[in-house]
Amino acid sequence: MSSRDADTVPVDPVGGTDAPPPRRRRGGRVVVVVLVVLAVIAALLVLVETVGRGIAERNVADSIERSLPEGVEGEVRVQIIGFSALWQAMTGSMDEMVATAPELLVNGVPVDVTVTAYGVPLAEGATLERGEAEASIDGDAVDEIAASQGITGGLTLGEGTVAYEDETTFLGIPIGFSITAEPEAAGDRVLLRPVAADINAGGGSFDASGLVDGVLGGDPVPICVADRLPEGVELSGIEVEPDRVTVRLEASGLPLVEETLATTGTCG
Repeated sequence: MSSRDADTVPVDPVGGTDAPPPRRRRGGRVVVVVLVVLAVIAALLVLVETVGRGIAERNVADSIERSLPEGVEGEVRVQIIGFSALWQAMTGSMDEMVATAPELLVNGVPVDVTVTAYGVPLAEGATLERGEAEASIDGDAVDEIAASQGITGGLTLGEGTVAYEDETTFLGIPIGFSITAEPEAAGDRVLLRPVAADINAGGGSFDASGLVDGVLGGDPVPICVADRLPEGVELSGIEVEPDRVTVRLEASGLPLVEETLATTGTCG
């Protein structure tokens, strides 16, 4: 062996041909690809959910407008409440839906209406679990409704009260009177319960609060609203302000068919 051979020591090259390829980099790329795919899928689901929700809301609004009873017209907007409209649709019912009609005309009377429905079935002919509505009308509209019920003197709105004027005859003498009453919701009608009165006779006037029962027989004055409501919907509350009256309505187990909205109650 020569001195040159003795001084030479063979060294294997780093990362020789038998060394396994680096796996960390490949694994990292796989994770990135998976995350990108998931992000794309999530974006598509959001897009489908948004578009699908919008289409469903428009279709429901159009259906409501087509089903409004005779004498009622206006634009309706619908909003589906909840995490996923698509998932709710797959279960067969919508958890909560809100319909608004800020300029609805009911027999020519402008009404601002908001309806909230819970447990709205998608199957035709099924029943609504529960529904609530709030409707507001201004003072002029209140006068129109009162006139249709025979109260010709008009109504004056106050804080929680309404006042109306009428006339009666006592011993052949016409006597005019003004009654202040508190309104009460009573299902298919509003009851006006007198709390004060002023009577005018022979050009003079005096406080006649103690004679309210004698003037009206102790009975509240009913104003029927059944013919302005879909059958099965009842009046559950009423709030009076000087320029506006707000009523609350409710219904449960209401069949969701075209006849439901097209059929109103009757005033006997």
